[in-house]
Amino acid sequence: MANHPKAALITGATSGIGRELANCFAQDHYNLVIVARDEQALHQTAAELRQDYGVQVLPLVKDLFRPDAPFEVYDEVRDRGIRIDALVNNAGQGQYGKFTTTDIHRELDIIQLNIATYVVFSKLFLQDMVARNDGMILQVSSIGGELPGPLQAVYHGTKAFVTSFTAAIREEVKDTNVKITALEPGVTDTDFFRKADMERSKLVASGTKADPAKVARDGYAALLAGKDKVISGFMNKVQVGLSNVIPDRLVAAGLHKMGEPVDGDESAHQEQETYLRR
Repeated sequence: MANHPKAALITGATSGIGRELANCFAQDHYNLVIVARDEQALHQTAAELRQDYGVQVLPLVKDLFRPDAPFEVYDEVRDRGIRIDALVNNAGQGQYGKFTTTDIHRELDIIQLNIATYVVFSKLFLQDMVARNDGMILQVSSIGGELPGPLQAVYHGTKAFVTSFTAAIREEVKDTNVKITALEPGVTDTDFFRKADMERSKLVASGTKADPAKVARDGYAALLAGKDKVISGFMNKVQVGLSNVIPDRLVAAGLHKMGEPVDGDESAHQEQETYLRR
């Protein structure tokens, strides 16, 4: 793998958008380093990618809720002599419910995963890319980063960080050959909503969900084209465009209404915590 000309590292690659992005890179003959904490799903995904595309795949079992985990991933990749030509920061989680009822420890885990992990991986691999004047980074953000999100306050806040952070570092390396792109999906048909206990939201229960393969293709094409960001889906583009001219309080009120729980209970369901935190 170390001798192959191209390799991509993808976090959260066992399902959803991350898995579809792995397909995109593998189709273009990238070898892959895939990172997730579910060992069985990770090795199954690696086997399928090898069989389907004939590429080399290194599965790294890491719990990215742990602050040391991204540093450990970087060290292992470096020690194996693998050059990462494309980094995909994709792994992320959310929690549904009023902020006064959600679990702060789980929210701190979400901040670690959605923000700190992105920052560490971006820092370490971007330094290498700038040094050799070549590389690509795709940051999977969300249209939630453009919009205030009642009942998902922390998740939307983390994605606002990712979108802003990505624009800033992209400007810093604009005179290099490194491409940095933010992908902003809307509601997509993935396991995210079950993990966030958000399946009871009207937005999810009765709304239209995007195909993760289509979202991944949008992000991959934008990255190769060197675009700064891409909002996947026409209606998502419209929603973000309108939010730029409507006061935030009205945007928040509208999203609150759209995201109401079908059972009327806006409190977080605490029984999800143990599964999601560790």
